[in-house]
Amino acid sequence: MPRQAHRSAPAPQALQIAAPAAKRMLADNLVEDRSGEALARLTSAMGELKAMAAQPMLQRAVEALNAQDEKAAADWALKALKIDERNGFGWCLLAMARERAGDFISSISAYESALKLMPEHAEIANDLGRLAMRMAMPDQAEKFFRHFLMQRPGHPEGANNLASALRMQGRRAEAIEVLRPAIQQEPTSALLWNSLAAVVAEDGDHATAEIFFAEALRIDPRFLRARYNLANSLADRGAVAEALEHIEAVLPSVKAADDRQMMTLARATCRLAVGRLSEGWDDYEARTDHQFADSVQFLIDRPRWQPGMDLAGKSVLVIGEQGLGDEILFANVLPDLTERLGSDGRLTLAVEKRLVPLFARSYPQAEVGAHTTFTHGGRAMRAMTFVEDPSQIDLWVPIATLLREFRRDVASFPDRPRFLEADPMRVAHWRRVLDEAPTGLKVGLLWKSGTARGARHRYFSAFEQWAPVLAQKGVTFVNLQYGDCADELAYARRELGVEVWDPPGIDLKQDLDEVAALSCALDLVLGFSNATFNIAAACGAPAWLITTPGAWPRLGCEDTYPWYPQVRAFAPKTFGDWETTMAEVADALGAFARP
Repeated sequence: MPRQAHRSAPAPQALQIAAPAAKRMLADNLVEDRSGEALARLTSAMGELKAMAAQPMLQRAVEALNAQDEKAAADWALKALKIDERNGFGWCLLAMARERAGDFISSISAYESALKLMPEHAEIANDLGRLAMRMAMPDQAEKFFRHFLMQRPGHPEGANNLASALRMQGRRAEAIEVLRPAIQQEPTSALLWNSLAAVVAEDGDHATAEIFFAEALRIDPRFLRARYNLANSLADRGAVAEALEHIEAVLPSVKAADDRQMMTLARATCRLAVGRLSEGWDDYEARTDHQFADSVQFLIDRPRWQPGMDLAGKSVLVIGEQGLGDEILFANVLPDLTERLGSDGRLTLAVEKRLVPLFARSYPQAEVGAHTTFTHGGRAMRAMTFVEDPSQIDLWVPIATLLREFRRDVASFPDRPRFLEADPMRVAHWRRVLDEAPTGLKVGLLWKSGTARGARHRYFSAFEQWAPVLAQKGVTFVNLQYGDCADELAYARRELGVEVWDPPGIDLKQDLDEVAALSCALDLVLGFSNATFNIAAACGAPAWLITTPGAWPRLGCEDTYPWYPQVRAFAPKTFGDWETTMAEVADALGAFARP
């Protein structure tokens, strides 16, 4: 029987670093790291403090920051604050040092202390807003940026940063209303053109966005962020090779560590998208760098596995990472890993709680438990509390890192029918239930992601564009879409005359083991990539994927999908041309449904 863990133990002491899903999202468009300029302003303002006892320590802190020694800078700033805890310059220098070290919570507290002591220094509010954005707190950032603009009305940087905070909250129309008058006032601001382009790109209008990015680069050819954002737009619409050229040209000049890791991650997905897997997976490790603001910290005090390390006979902990769909996608390597471990090896799997039954059945030789994720100090933490004795673990690894060893090229993806096992008794149950559904082929339908934040909406068609697919005869469509989808089902019934059949007695978001069985009982699963699609495909269900031109998991392939050999892929030639793609899917489904 599979060992399905339910125990808990104290969290290990040491921290290791990993990260969320790699997404070629547009950069936040905040003014790039301005700590050098801030230091210059502070140094000038500190001139009047020369007679004070704290001044030499503050000066040493400035010198340490200029030398990229964040620890020494923080130490000197703290020494100055011990002498005078109401020294705003000391708090500001401490904030800069903490931010560079990745301690965002301490940094934001120090910035707030500095702002209270020096409210006339509007730049501190701007720095606070920028830091809040890095911590994914755009609503807080908005308040700080508005404070800055109250003191510096019409300032291009303030307008840019406020627009970025609004865009991050999905308030793109408001962001444009902030940027339009700012550009009219400062038409030669590359920063503002770049920010406007980012908002437009998130709405999927890449042609217009690229015109605006080009204007930003015409004004300032050395504007790295604009060129990086242009690369993102190109990659989204499928011009990945061109996007890669831009990113590779930008990277050597990027100084801020967080930006460097973000751009390396973008280069990774571009390399993967054109089939350069070996380089791509190596770059993909940027997601684990502690200097990357979006990285997750894994709480496990054991050696981390690296490619080339011997695995035979070892006890290895594999930790699922990123989103639910990613945990399943990357599990493609688990059969290879178990073979490499051999009969004397021991596998421990930490996966999302809802996946535990499915993975425990699929890998009965492994101990399978749920990881726990929480936020502390502005960072996401992932703990494996079900591991009773961490000292028994020889090596641990985030699951995507295994791809560097086992999937160095497309040819290394095996023609394996499945790597997860649905419960055969439940599959039989769902086949009996489906016999009670209306006649015709049973086709499971998926049309959106459960994650609505940011610009993710760009990668899915509007439900109305499914009309030609839903019009196909001889098909009973079965709802597999989790989340709130009542409006779409009502639209299909009212406007298209199509009743999408709802499977009874199943929670499509929570009962993932049942979802796996239901998917395997269907004749076909059809839709966009989300957690349910990945579960169905990993369990071997026949599946058709609708995707985008620049989607990196395609790994440079056209109508195949290496992760799941039975999957057929459909993608528009031009980003957003869902009408043509849906017509193609409709024709294919019509042919599939004919006797």
